[in-house]
Amino acid sequence: MAIFKTLGIALVMTTLASVVYAQKNEPVKIVKASKDKIDVLIGGKPFTSFLYPDTLEKPVLYPLRDAAGTVVTRSFPLAKRAGDPTDHPHHIGLWFNFENLNGLDFWNNSYAIPAAKKSSYGWIRTDRILETKSGETGVLAYHANWTNQQKEVILEETTRFEFSGNGSQRIIDRYTTLKADIDAVFNDAKDGMLGLRLAHELQIPETADQKFTDDKGIVTIVKGGSDHVANGTYLTSAGKTGNDAWSTRGVWCKVYGKMGADSVSISIIDHPQNPNYPTFWHARGYGLFAANPLGEKIFTNGKSAKNLTLKKGESVTFKYRIVIENGKETLNAAQLNELATAFGKK
Repeated sequence: MAIFKTLGIALVMTTLASVVYAQKNEPVKIVKASKDKIDVLIGGKPFTSFLYPDTLEKPVLYPLRDAAGTVVTRSFPLAKRAGDPTDHPHHIGLWFNFENLNGLDFWNNSYAIPAAKKSSYGWIRTDRILETKSGETGVLAYHANWTNQQKEVILEETTRFEFSGNGSQRIIDRYTTLKADIDAVFNDAKDGMLGLRLAHELQIPETADQKFTDDKGIVTIVKGGSDHVANGTYLTSAGKTGNDAWSTRGVWCKVYGKMGADSVSISIIDHPQNPNYPTFWHARGYGLFAANPLGEKIFTNGKSAKNLTLKKGESVTFKYRIVIENGKETLNAAQLNELATAFGKK
């Protein structure tokens, strides 16, 4: 009898957890705010904006907020916030690009690159919005060109965002297809592809300065700190935690920590149809959180590599789900596995 009673309690608890987890989605509204800015509101509250001015080296979603309205991405360089690190000015909100396409660096391009060196960097220019739709799921689709500095097109990008959310959650499903206008080679490189820069609170605490060198020998110093604001850490589907998440594979990876009174997490989920699934995690403690399936050489210390070649007219598609959760607890592994399974069917 005691066994049945225990099972009954467990079943009730599981059912209640499922009810809480399956909250009703809030309406999404897509609003053209200006010539090169589109706002996304969920439940009547700002969630993010799609920014695509020619002055930016790639289109971005910036900033990202949780359901309580807390900004979970770094504000610098487009805005100032006390305590924000100011390294890596190319880390803006949420973006998608790569370090070495036909020898051009799309990832590291920013206003900080001297004009004399710009020829080594690529640019992603959004030329038209294809679709905007409000509703239970908001849709934003655009077309962009990956070009050199002479605006000669290497790739055409077509991206579709699907936005949804409820009282404690925000979800972005991103579908990006890249079509080659000329032969295009993604040379295996560390910096790519889907990236976001975290708010200071979600960084892993580090008091010592850190030094990072890119493929062109440019050194960036990330300053350590002792302000006790940073309290984040990583967890992957493979069970890797903290800084050990970097360079490992996993179906998903989440970063989580306290922001104010809430526990906040951001999770990136890979898709089974993506190249080199499951992806490698370019997840740095200082706040860079990226999924890079094409950085295998450095992530495996040269044991293997993943170069991707598209002949003229060929295409490749990348699919990612980003989940932002806030509340008393963050999403657990079972819930993330459930979200990953559902996303894998899309």
